[in-house]
Amino acid sequence: MARLRVRLFAIQREIAGTRQVELELPDGATVETAWEGLVELHPGLAPGREFVRFALDGSYADAGTPIGTASELAVIPPVSGGGDGAPPPGPMRIIELREESFTTAIIAELGDRLATDSDGAIVGFVGRTRSSPGTPAPGQEVEAARHAGRTVDALEYESHESMAVAILGRIADEIAARFGVERVAIVHRTGDVPLGEASVAVVAVSPHRDAAFAAARYAIDETKARAPIWKAERFADGHVWVGEVAREEPGPDPGPATRGDR
Repeated sequence: MARLRVRLFAIQREIAGTRQVELELPDGATVETAWEGLVELHPGLAPGREFVRFALDGSYADAGTPIGTASELAVIPPVSGGGDGAPPPGPMRIIELREESFTTAIIAELGDRLATDSDGAIVGFVGRTRSSPGTPAPGQEVEAARHAGRTVDALEYESHESMAVAILGRIADEIAARFGVERVAIVHRTGDVPLGEASVAVVAVSPHRDAAFAAARYAIDETKARAPIWKAERFADGHVWVGEVAREEPGPDPGPATRGDR
């Protein structure tokens, strides 16, 4: 028998009423075997099977992947984007999860830290907490309907810290390969983010503007689609988790046009 720690986040954490479950699994067990064992203990998780993804020891894994010697399985609910355990960022990239607040001034701060004398473009994006609600995550439709017509009071972000930092690092690698942009920053809040405050910032620095614009857009789109960072919209008498099923692979390559000398 193998012993496996299963970590739960966001919607699944609330349904099960716990952040962590210990399972004993037979030799030859797969990720799906672990899910079935988890559902035996917490049947309320079963309806969410279609919408979750899995990660073994910090890397996405298919349902048929053998558990092997892995020590941790993370159940990844629909993400919205959003530590330790990953290599420290190099001098040409900044990857951070922050509990403390920041303002739009972070664009200048990050740009000044990254830019060199050869760079002619600094492109930044800041995402803020807005009062209008977004699209509820699968399984949250009834709760969202209960708050229909109301304004959002705040956001709450939860993350799988080490895995999120590792995936953000891979997104930065992809930006370098696809757009030739090696100086990039992705900074995401965790915890409570009041209305009107910044929740995420990306900055891309490059000699030419087209590549910087493309890199910044790719950074925020891929962060929201792939990073295990979950967002709940808080109302006066409850909250709604928002987002879509996590995408495991990079988005399509837009091609080399953005690398032109402009």
